Amino acid sequence: MAARLEIAFRDPGLLERALIHGSWLHEHPGAAPGHNERLEFLGDSVISLVVSEALHARHPADDEGVLSARRASIVSAKGLARLARRIDLGNAILLGEGEAQRGGRAREALLACAFEAVAGAIFLDRGWTEVRDWLLVLAAPELAADAPAGTLKSPKSRLQELTQRSGERPDYRLVQSSGPDHAKEFVVEVAVAGEVIGTGTGSSLRTAETAAAEAGLDALGRRAARRPAGRGGGPGPDAS
Repeated sequence: MAARLEIAFRDPGLLERALIHGSWLHEHPGAAPGHNERLEFLGDSVISLVVSEALHARHPADDEGVLSARRASIVSAKGLARLARRIDLGNAILLGEGEAQRGGRAREALLACAFEAVAGAIFLDRGWTEVRDWLLVLAAPELAADAPAGTLKSPKSRLQELTQRSGERPDYRLVQSSGPDHAKEFVVEVAVAGEVIGTGTGSSLRTAETAAAEAGLDALGRRAARRPAGRGGGPGPDAS
């Protein structure tokens, strides 16, 4: 993996730890000093700062809101998973058999967390300049993109803006939480004006809420498409 990253690690053990998922360590207790969650915590902040600095420099006409939307599109689970796929990170992660059989190597949330861990490992081993340069090259297309701000907003932000037109706010409710600590799955519903419009699942509350928001946007879009022009569409927000 170090060769694929084109980075010579002084301490290869840092990269090895960044690639250990909790499910693997759960099945191989004592085989490694730890999994990648601590490095993930560090890498999250490193990536956010690198991206923030780059966007601030490259988009001088953008206000804070647009810059935040651009950053969110890059550092979201979907955005980081895209970067992880560019270096084929999924095939390098050590996963437990159960997680691997469930398609963990392709899961956006898992890829994003592993990518954060790798960034944290590079930062600790090679320092700020090298991790920044590595990220700037890898994320160059996203950093240079000049898409309209509205297309960059997260599903939760878009759903909130849409429903506020009718004076309502989305209400996210945890329906179910199952699985062991290293492989949790959350089910979340989103309701507007008391009506459930979408359900989503994910390995964290954030990803489950995002999936529910996406489902809600799809449902409201279909409702709007069926609605005769100039007429209301029953319960829920006006999606026109």
